Amino acid sequence: MKYILSSAIAVLILLTFTKKETEMMPLSSRDTILTFGDSLTYGYGANTEESYPKLLAKYTGRRVINAGINGDTSEAGLRRLEDSLKDPSIKLMILFLGGNDIILKSSMKSLKENLRSMIKMAKEKQIDVLLVSVPNVNLFGLSPLDLYDELAEEEDVPLLSGMLAEILSDPSLKIDQIHPNAKGYEKMAKEIFESLNIDNTRE
Repeated sequence: MKYILSSAIAVLILLTFTKKETEMMPLSSRDTILTFGDSLTYGYGANTEESYPKLLAKYTGRRVINAGINGDTSEAGLRRLEDSLKDPSIKLMILFLGGNDIILKSSMKSLKENLRSMIKMAKEKQIDVLLVSVPNVNLFGLSPLDLYDELAEEEDVPLLSGMLAEILSDPSLKIDQIHPNAKGYEKMAKEIFESLNIDNTRE
């Protein structure tokens, strides 16, 4: 039974681990990336230098702002986003939020609409958005949430889907059921980096 369950989870991850082609503007060396989210963005369980935003700054050669707060929900994130977007050098927001809504069994409709509002706020400031999906964690493992795919299509933003599910399915990449370890954050940073449109020729 354990083998069957593990195989089913592996198949599910393979089916959901997709990266839609991005249509973001190239990031010049002067552009700033805002990483916005909860403990997964903050880097809970690892040293500050091992968080994915720190590693992403290293990979991209760009300034990266870590706007992750442990325990943050989409509702709390929506309330603080305006202040986080005030820096005029921000040209890309990586929106990676929703895990605590799932844990608290909040309304998935509210989660989707809060994320939509955040995407719209960024777009109003001419800031591109990369949406990162969060899987539902339950007794049977990890399952995809359709709301991220729906939202990415409805708001015409690129989606990085399945990354977290893949990391959390590997015991060597996590410290608990919902948080990566340093190696997990490194994998996260690399996957996100590969999804970006980096232009090292623009100065």
